[in-house]
Amino acid sequence: MFDILFCNADILTMRDENRTVLNGYVCVEGKYITYVGKDLPSAPSKRTIDCTGKILMPGLINTHTHTAMSLLRGYADDYALNEWLFDKVFPVEGRLTAEAIEAGVRLGFAEMIRTGTTSISDMYYFQPMAAQVALDMGIRASFCNGIICFDADSFNPDADRGVQETITLSREFHNAGNGRIKADASIHAEYTSSPKIWHFVNNLADKYNLNMQIHLSETKSEHENCIEKYGKTPSQILAENGVFDRKTIAAHCVWLSDDDMDLLAQKGVSCAHNPISNLKLASGIASVRKMTDHGMNVALGTDGCCSNNTHDLFEEIRAAALLAKGISYDPTALCAYDALKLATVNGALAQGRENEVGRIKEGLEADIILLDMNSPITRPMYDPISAVVYSASGRDVCMTMIQGKILYENGEYKTVDIEKAISDADELAKKIISGEDLC
Repeated sequence: MFDILFCNADILTMRDENRTVLNGYVCVEGKYITYVGKDLPSAPSKRTIDCTGKILMPGLINTHTHTAMSLLRGYADDYALNEWLFDKVFPVEGRLTAEAIEAGVRLGFAEMIRTGTTSISDMYYFQPMAAQVALDMGIRASFCNGIICFDADSFNPDADRGVQETITLSREFHNAGNGRIKADASIHAEYTSSPKIWHFVNNLADKYNLNMQIHLSETKSEHENCIEKYGKTPSQILAENGVFDRKTIAAHCVWLSDDDMDLLAQKGVSCAHNPISNLKLASGIASVRKMTDHGMNVALGTDGCCSNNTHDLFEEIRAAALLAKGISYDPTALCAYDALKLATVNGALAQGRENEVGRIKEGLEADIILLDMNSPITRPMYDPISAVVYSASGRDVCMTMIQGKILYENGEYKTVDIEKAISDADELAKKIISGEDLC
């Protein structure tokens, strides 16, 4: 007996050989997809969901975010990156407490679940606590604390919060929740650390068998300052110091050279493309088509809400497709299907979860979302893939399932008190921005 039968669904499988199944069926048993096809299965199901007028597709994968920055949504709009980061964000982040971070991640996870994101790669602080919230709420996530050290001579791993959180994540949360939760290692960026730190983090990743997350060539000044300092690009100096010797997600990649792209492709590094954050901070526009032509895997991220304002990955999908066309003067540069792959298939590959999620396929885990396309915004619908990429948004998501468990359905959150999550975040955010003591 099936646990859930989805019937009469327009299915976006994200499988190249059979991209869509119109008016089809999907069966879920436990945490797995056990049937995808045009014919009604003969076995009974505990629950049947009629998907008439709806699109069924894999949950979206956000490969770069700072979830707790939901608390800073709209706080520091319209600043250049360096001023935004050093004058606005870092001082406020210094006032964040575990209580504030917990409120931020709960609000952010709720937003992602509501808008169809089922798996994230998160880089921030108090990550063991964030991992526990993710376990409780049911979202899939890979957590890291980006290690920052401006003075390598004073670096003390025993006293460094990023190091200690990475160790705690590795020991207590890696593969928790039937594999939903992962620990990653992380170097915040080339410009916020140095070779001594990189080697230490490399060894940490080797010890615990962790993947890597890093910011890379986000701005022109970052990229050029590195060349001035080392005589090499960030990609080149980091590769030379072994940073990319494990599966790595490199966020942004706006200012890569052709040689950088070849190097990162050879190393198997995935770019987490953050089009809206990069536009808002005027950091530039990453060339998705060029990176893929060089053999790189490109996925999508939202970055934090302080430099984006939402976690809605559907906005990123559309922006990525339109920007690729605009900067190349080629309307075919990134077609709708390839844009959608950035947030599904490619995201799963970037996280090392390609054998778990990212497609609607028998044997993969049931991370599934439904979009209600009975809307004046999305009708008429000639091609469901194009409709999702160019017309839909996260607000059209009417159901989110992770590992076969429904977390959101028709306005109802199953694993979080959404009113309390919003209230707690509002109250703590006001105290943080005002400088009020949170203790």
